[in-house]
Amino acid sequence: MEKRGVLLIACGALANETLAVMEASGWDGLTIQCLPAKLHNRPALIPAAMRAKIEEERDNFEKIFVLYGDCGTGGLLDEVLNETGVERIAGAHCYEFFATTPVFDRVNDEEACTFYLTDFLVQHFERLVIEGLGLDRHPDLMPMYFGNYKRVLYLAQVPSDEKIEKAKAAAERLGLAFEMLVTGYGELETAIRRQIPAALAPTS
Repeated sequence: MEKRGVLLIACGALANETLAVMEASGWDGLTIQCLPAKLHNRPALIPAAMRAKIEEERDNFEKIFVLYGDCGTGGLLDEVLNETGVERIAGAHCYEFFATTPVFDRVNDEEACTFYLTDFLVQHFERLVIEGLGLDRHPDLMPMYFGNYKRVLYLAQVPSDEKIEKAKAAAERLGLAFEMLVTGYGELETAIRRQIPAALAPTS
């Protein structure tokens, strides 16, 4: 069977942004497959899920590239990628590569006790954060999860009035101060471009 071009294995939380980068650039020969975004809440499961996906697809594509940070796996994801010979985007998490490392380091130094939101997390805050952490059933756990945070920083990829209001409501729900920084797609587009062979570049 003839191999296809490039497979991007992305976190489900990056699906919309990855598709937007691809559509804007007009690339052909790229395939995106996403692992469930809910793995954010159980990062110990990410390495095994990634290994299974790579093994499932490695004979079907010329190249595989991973759009995941370490995402709380404590280096175990990188061990899987080193063993399988697959690269990933640089950065500890999506907050870093959306903001870019220098900017993320700066805002984190300004206030280390920050809870970060992206467009995806704003849109799915109730399901992934409130329900995902069981706070809808046990609101008394809120201080345990968020008592040490000082602010919510919304890293906005494509901000809108609706998303900004939702982000502010999320901060209020958590009892935290609200701030926003427009990042666009940051290093996501740059990293994808580096992985695209010349043959897959736009023809138009």
